Amino acid sequence: MTPQLASRHSIDATLELSDTAERTWDVVVVGAGPAGALAARQAARLGAAVLLIDKAFFPRWKVCGCCLNAAALSVLEFVGLEELPARAGAKPLERIRLAAGKRAAVCRLPGGVSLSREAFDTALVEAALSAGAHFLPHTEATLRSVDAATFRTLDLRREHQTIAVRSRVVLAADGLSGRLASNEPDLQTSVSRTSRLGAGAVLEDDSGYFGDGVIYMASGRGGYVGLVRLEDGRLDVAAALDREAVRRSGGPGRLAASVLSQAGFPVPAGIEEAAWRGTPPLTRRPARLYSERLMVLGDAAGYVEPFTGEGMAWALAGAASIAPLAVSGAETWSPEVGLAWEQLHHCMIVRRQFACRWVSRLLRRPTLCAAAVTALRAAPQLASPLIHAINRPFAALSRVTPIHQGVKS
Repeated sequence: MTPQLASRHSIDATLELSDTAERTWDVVVVGAGPAGALAARQAARLGAAVLLIDKAFFPRWKVCGCCLNAAALSVLEFVGLEELPARAGAKPLERIRLAAGKRAAVCRLPGGVSLSREAFDTALVEAALSAGAHFLPHTEATLRSVDAATFRTLDLRREHQTIAVRSRVVLAADGLSGRLASNEPDLQTSVSRTSRLGAGAVLEDDSGYFGDGVIYMASGRGGYVGLVRLEDGRLDVAAALDREAVRRSGGPGRLAASVLSQAGFPVPAGIEEAAWRGTPPLTRRPARLYSERLMVLGDAAGYVEPFTGEGMAWALAGAASIAPLAVSGAETWSPEVGLAWEQLHHCMIVRRQFACRWVSRLLRRPTLCAAAVTALRAAPQLASPLIHAINRPFAALSRVTPIHQGVKS
């Protein structure tokens, strides 16, 4: 455990594993990242009996997601958690510095913050517990086949103990590498053949070049690399890299250093030797988002390469909108509940992913990207429509009752 993680208090289980089998839960959420933790919090505030599960201990570090853009913050405001980032020490973001082919341009990027996933995810889990949800960290969950009309059964394994629990609705928020829904016939995931891998590391960089309040984005042959200063002074590095280029270069650290050098950014000391972590291929889509008493959200519900924190906004918006449907489904399940979630997800999130698909295609073409940077250097306002598109609030949230008001706290 790094010194930064050791300095943060851990979140203990709120009940023993054996106690989870003594009741039928309204909602079990598997995965305590932003999507899972916020969905658990919102469902608990509607009065549901909620169990939140994650395979890791908390706090824990994640590869990416350290930027919350204005759209993500608008979701937190919608659910009554607008003060959470500031309480966790988030740093305001003001600009983005794009570089390709030794050229660089600076554009305004108002309304966002940087915040480590250790701090943000821990704060969201604590918010879920404050709302009445129960939490089991360091617990593996496996979903059984449908064996009853009124609930789904999961096998929970913690240390050397395994126990079966029942839930009226299960939410799979277990991320890109999640396997909870992998055996559901209708929920098989297709991965784009051109999908890049995600990779990330955190550096103790004190070079002075990468300052506060700026997202640094470098594009080059083999992928693109983003850097941002965190609330505790560390430098978070997140990249989307071509699989074959990672293999040829000898690892993500070496490829990231090459991309930064191609773009004209200084290469932070220790980047090649850092403890890099990777993700499965980023761009993916499940065939459906629901099965019998099961709904999928967050990264597990489909993902494209993000740009400046869009993935976090998608996760939070999905969590805020799925909770009322999950509670409704726990009361009376029907396929219409799952279909309503699928339609809302498409309207709220899939349509917004178009902008990131366009940007990711641009970033795959270094020469074209360098030309775009040159144009932005001369006229930074050209980026305004894209920045507006990724920062705008989620209009479809207007269909969701803002359940932070007048309900269980």
